[in-house]
Amino acid sequence: MNSSKGAWKSAIFIIFVEVAERFAYYGVSGNLFSYLIKEVGQPTATAAKNVNIWQGVSAVFPVVGGFLADSYTGRFWTILLSSIIYLTGLVLLTIAVSIKSIAHGHVFFFIALYIIAIGEGGHKPCVQTFAADQFDENLPEEKAAKSSFFNWWYVGIVCGATAAVLVVIYVQDYVGWNFGFGMLAVALAAALVVFLIGSRTYRCQAPVGSPFTRVAQVVVAAMRKRKLSEREGRGICQEEDSSSICLEGGVRICTLVRTSKFRFFDKAMIIDEIDASSEKRNQWRLCSVNQVEEVKLLLQLIPIWFSCLMFAVVIAQLGTYFTKQGSTMNRSIGRNFHIPAASFQVFTGFTILTAVLLYEKLFVPIARRITGHSSGITILQRIGFGLFLSIITMVVAASVEARRVGIARKNGLIDSPKSVVPMRVWWLVPQYMLAGLSDVFTVVGLQELFYDQMPVAMRSIGAAAYISVVGVGSFLSSVLISVVQEISSKSGHKWLGNNINQANLPYFYLVLAALSAVNLCVYIFISKRFAYKKIESQGHSIVKE
Repeated sequence: MNSSKGAWKSAIFIIFVEVAERFAYYGVSGNLFSYLIKEVGQPTATAAKNVNIWQGVSAVFPVVGGFLADSYTGRFWTILLSSIIYLTGLVLLTIAVSIKSIAHGHVFFFIALYIIAIGEGGHKPCVQTFAADQFDENLPEEKAAKSSFFNWWYVGIVCGATAAVLVVIYVQDYVGWNFGFGMLAVALAAALVVFLIGSRTYRCQAPVGSPFTRVAQVVVAAMRKRKLSEREGRGICQEEDSSSICLEGGVRICTLVRTSKFRFFDKAMIIDEIDASSEKRNQWRLCSVNQVEEVKLLLQLIPIWFSCLMFAVVIAQLGTYFTKQGSTMNRSIGRNFHIPAASFQVFTGFTILTAVLLYEKLFVPIARRITGHSSGITILQRIGFGLFLSIITMVVAASVEARRVGIARKNGLIDSPKSVVPMRVWWLVPQYMLAGLSDVFTVVGLQELFYDQMPVAMRSIGAAAYISVVGVGSFLSSVLISVVQEISSKSGHKWLGNNINQANLPYFYLVLAALSAVNLCVYIFISKRFAYKKIESQGHSIVKE
């Protein structure tokens, strides 16, 4: 069995392909808004909605990929196949921007774009989970290494994203779109080779069949016995088999503790006269304690998922309206160099890198002494603080935009949206940095929550679930833009028109801040009623949070 060093070695091979994927994804998404406006000629609001829709599809497809990986194909083969699809999309995208002058060239561009989204579907939910699988919780040294894995994993993918924002966007704007997208294809191809080189060292878990079947069995069994009470039954089913015990690396290590939440589903584990007289257990009539508790784990995570959607709406503004703000401001350094507006997303990346290091090395040890908690604060507290920071992000963004519009009005530029407003673009840095801090707390927290609190057989789906928060949030951002456009048009002036100086963007940001504040209140209400997973290990109950 691998040591901690061996586990990290295997994980690093896997991390390479994830870093390259993040490099590729942000190389496409980071400047997509600008491409749609400059090269395709789309209006600002239309371009923003198209970016949000594509990002949404890219983040929702992983639900399908995670299901296939857990149920049928396994994580290794899902990563390999999806990476090949992803690479194909990047090659076609490079070709598309090279032939954009040809009829239907833009159609070809969008086809390539959504092939990349399909590749994301298999890639995103599996790579992180597959890397975490390399650490065996039965070995103390590997369990300790795994506890900090998610923070360092996030550092790796942010490095990939930051490199794309720094290098690729500049190449796209000042060298050529074909060179920029071509770089992404080369990087992913190289990482795929590295991933295959490490294939002999990987711990691979075999797929266990559809996990949703086990969920359906609990629901059906509980409905069948909805009128039966535990006092009327002949006991409860403690029977465990290979499909209903917690597994790590294929080794039995724990059994879920019975809880009092969602008590209706406890009826599925009650043994009635029919169950008692049957020689073989009918899994659609009688389920084990473990199986029922797995369903409860899923049900608990659903409200948390919904309450994080507004966070994703806020983050969606980085690649759209934040970029639009920057494009109208003074971005010059010296006489001849101008920073691409989309490149300011690098400050979000730098903030994340710095904050993760400080969180791991400074915040956690101090908080641990105060709270006595091994991680300093709980996962849900971490997510909640990130949601709070997302509200501050929108308030600051609204203030900066109001100042920018004021300067444009003072200089007679209110009707000249293409003119450069005499205001340095560095005023945008605080909102990018706040978005990065919010990301560190919320996204890393969601990663850990949806890995740790999911049934083990559904961890790829768990990874897809937290990713889909970003996807559905992007869709929701697109919907909100349409709603705001529709409502504001009734007053005779659309808030989010092509002229950003007259677009009332500060009001839009404040609407997002208000919705996020309401959402935070809902999240606090839900999180206070959340019960962390409890497992039995050697006769003792252990809470995993």
